[in-house]
Amino acid sequence: MNERLESSNEAVASRRRKQRSKGPRAMVTAALATAAFALSAAAQEAGKPAPQFAVDDAAGARAGEFRTLDEEVQALKKLAVDLNRDLFLLEEELLFPASTQVSVFVSMDVGEFFALDSIELKLDGKDVASYLYTDREVDALYRGGVQRLFAGNVRAGEHELVAFFTGQGPHERAYRRGATLKFEKGIGPKYIELKISDRESRLQPEFIVVEWE
Repeated sequence: MNERLESSNEAVASRRRKQRSKGPRAMVTAALATAAFALSAAAQEAGKPAPQFAVDDAAGARAGEFRTLDEEVQALKKLAVDLNRDLFLLEEELLFPASTQVSVFVSMDVGEFFALDSIELKLDGKDVASYLYTDREVDALYRGGVQRLFAGNVRAGEHELVAFFTGQGPHERAYRRGATLKFEKGIGPKYIELKISDRESRLQPEFIVVEWE
């Protein structure tokens, strides 16, 4: 009886030793399997092609539509400008026919002797135009600009034009001078220029009325 019991105890101890010897081996095997799976997954992931992003065809179409619309708007603006210019020229021809048209322009070449404030214009004794200038407008004339002061209709024949210039003269004194031109109006438009310039020999401004050829 005692021999059977000892034999049974030895068998149980032997099985426990085998299980203990298998425990670390099983853990190592599981760890190796896990590592192999991770490496396999990484290899598969590395072998995949880069993700592709689909092009939004609708967005491209909308951008093309915006470009087309902008081009159409620019074309309409240019058309409006051209139409406005044509209407202006047509109005000029209707209001001031070439056979009776007279236009008066103002130019300046002034340095030290005169600062323009205003101009009054008389034609055949009648007031036809007057203009009060801002500093910006005077500066534009200094830079070579030309202003059309008057446009009107006169009959053929002899006429008299008188211009009065008001401003500051030498030593910042109030200054008012006049200039007169008698001209013959014939067939075709007549263009007259009021020229303001320095006369250095007399240290005075000079006002001249001339006809354009």
